[in-house]
Amino acid sequence: MFEKLLEYDRDLLIFLNNLGVENYDTFWRTVTQPVTWLPLYLLILVLIIIAYKRRQLFKTLLLSIGLILTTSTLTHLVKIIIARTRPSGNDEFTELIRILIEPGSYSFFSGHAANSFAACTFFVLILKHRFKWIYAFYIWPILFSFSRIYVGVHYPSDILIGALVGVLIALAFNKIHKRWVLQL
Repeated sequence: MFEKLLEYDRDLLIFLNNLGVENYDTFWRTVTQPVTWLPLYLLILVLIIIAYKRRQLFKTLLLSIGLILTTSTLTHLVKIIIARTRPSGNDEFTELIRILIEPGSYSFFSGHAANSFAACTFFVLILKHRFKWIYAFYIWPILFSFSRIYVGVHYPSDILIGALVGVLIALAFNKIHKRWVLQL
């Protein structure tokens, strides 16, 4: 059963990765870089500053930092424990997929997906009361995560599990936010 799931995962990777067109490679290489999203990060910071004042602002920023550190640490530990080779480092794929970048760490699970979905979900949850359009921010983790398949460095399961882990961490941090910051 597990082998069949891995086979589906490989087949889906090959299919999705091969949807890529050379004309869009520069776009996806740009989208996959965290620095590309700096304006979005700054916008989120401004929205938090608008939504929260003084102690609530400090606590919210502290929780935001804790969220990213928690997600990044968990991702790193799981990658070391599982040690799944990236598609770009797997010889059986070199002729079957388009590889646009060569990262050095392991594949499972995607840190890009985990961190972006954790941050986005947390910020949506804590800002939706003030900014109804905040759900549009989900464009970021979706593009950011899919870019990892496009450039050939993650399997779809890496993205799916990373997104799930990120959302679960965000939900936990939202509970802390409600109790500690909003005192509900």
